[in-house]
Amino acid sequence: MSMLDLDKFRAVELQRDPFDFLCVPGFVKREYLEDLHRDYPRIDKPGSIPLGVFPQGPSFDRLIAELKGPELCKAFSEKFGLDLSSYPTMFTARGMCRATDGKIHPDSASKVITVLIYMNPPWEAAGGRLRILRSQNLEDYAAEVPPEEGTLMCFRRCDSSWHGHYPFEGQRRAIQMNWVKGSVYIWHEQWRHRVGAWAKGVFGGQSKGY
Repeated sequence: MSMLDLDKFRAVELQRDPFDFLCVPGFVKREYLEDLHRDYPRIDKPGSIPLGVFPQGPSFDRLIAELKGPELCKAFSEKFGLDLSSYPTMFTARGMCRATDGKIHPDSASKVITVLIYMNPPWEAAGGRLRILRSQNLEDYAAEVPPEEGTLMCFRRCDSSWHGHYPFEGQRRAIQMNWVKGSVYIWHEQWRHRVGAWAKGVFGGQSKGY
């Protein structure tokens, strides 16, 4: 049985304003959430962390394997009208958020599609809710997404794919998957994030956020 509700994904209409995106609450099926919370990487630092840096369990490994699978790639290709099978994928995870995270940005030009899967309890905080923006103004938003467990947010990267959130400090879990334009970019980003995780733990700093 799949952990992912691809039928629900296919049923949600792709939004075009201000750029191509969609949000799917319940994308990860509810019956798997408890195991995924248990097996989520034990990340105790802010920033995007490559998988394998912190311990993770079998349910989390199974989720990543499904996200890498051909059925999901086909569903996303059909949704965005773009053959993603030739693009490699890159994964990172977040566990902690600092007040300096969530800066507005459009994503790197090497990214094709960004996929976020949130893994948090019902979200009551005002901060930490991702906003899809029409400009570099957090109040000029088309959608706001609370980072609640099982929720998918994805978008096609472009020069104006602005997104960000108001400050939040504390645990905020998010799995990030990207289809990217080359494996060299993956190597560079994985190295950068590993060094960044160490540097933030030792020296502090800030990062963009999802």
